[in-house]
Amino acid sequence: MEAVSYQRFPRVKIRELRDDYMKFELRDTDSSMANALRRVMIAEVPTVAIDLVEIEVNSSVLNDEFIAHRLGLIPLTSERAMSMRFSRDCDACDGDGQCEYCSVEFHLRARCIGDQTLDVTSKDLISSDHTVVPVDYSDSPGDTDNRGIIIVKLRRGQELRLRAIARKGIGKDHAKWSPAATVTFMYEPEIHINEDLMETLTLEEKKTWVDSSPTKVFDIDPNTQQVVVIDPEAYTYDDEVIKKADAMGKPGLVEIYAKEDSFIFTVESTGAIKASQLLLNAIEVLKTKLDAVRLSEDTVDADDFGELGAHMRGG
Repeated sequence: MEAVSYQRFPRVKIRELRDDYMKFELRDTDSSMANALRRVMIAEVPTVAIDLVEIEVNSSVLNDEFIAHRLGLIPLTSERAMSMRFSRDCDACDGDGQCEYCSVEFHLRARCIGDQTLDVTSKDLISSDHTVVPVDYSDSPGDTDNRGIIIVKLRRGQELRLRAIARKGIGKDHAKWSPAATVTFMYEPEIHINEDLMETLTLEEKKTWVDSSPTKVFDIDPNTQQVVVIDPEAYTYDDEVIKKADAMGKPGLVEIYAKEDSFIFTVESTGAIKASQLLLNAIEVLKTKLDAVRLSEDTVDADDFGELGAHMRGG
């Protein structure tokens, strides 16, 4: 008897794409793969973030720890994060920041000499690597109104001088390394209206039924007076239209079910990497993780898998 293969070949179709936003379809797979992709995008795609701060002078109203925490949460451009080393795995340095393989050094020097309050922002951070800098949220390159992310405000005579080391990390270790502002997915809904039952309703009843949906899923065609589905993806699986049909004595008026192998993803990036690159990096990380746990036909020894092996043994 021939072995039955359950192998699938997932497909991705991009619907909308901007630098910090992407909407795409994931088809021909199941919820376990969709959720794994979502979790990897949030917590396991590496970025670069400030991890060590040495403050030389701080006469501002904020204490050193507060400023260090704010610096860590500033998103940094991280296009080359995938090729960098984790500082704990780097054998080329001692973790002091003077290493091109695992860290990037920043300096900040600010002093208020006037009566006007001085805003110290992310744009005042000077990077040793031009590819790793604070994310610019300006609408356009010439936008002078955007002053960056405020770190602290200084009054006359107050000063802030510091050195910061940015390192590679993942969101699982700390949220500052997460490249995603949000990643969500929904099952693609499939909606079928029973046209014969719908014809038994008056126009007023049709309007009442359409209005029972909290979102604009259905509408009435002005020419044919028929109820039509205008935006199936606006459906939130609230069952309100089904309950309304039952209350009107028309059970089965509409059938709505989720496609088990089709998902619609919405991805918003922090700006550390582009949304499209976030997806590609997540797929690479997921492939690496799957390779690490794939057992050969002849080997099922959990001792070969380090921490994973300990987990498999219940350790």
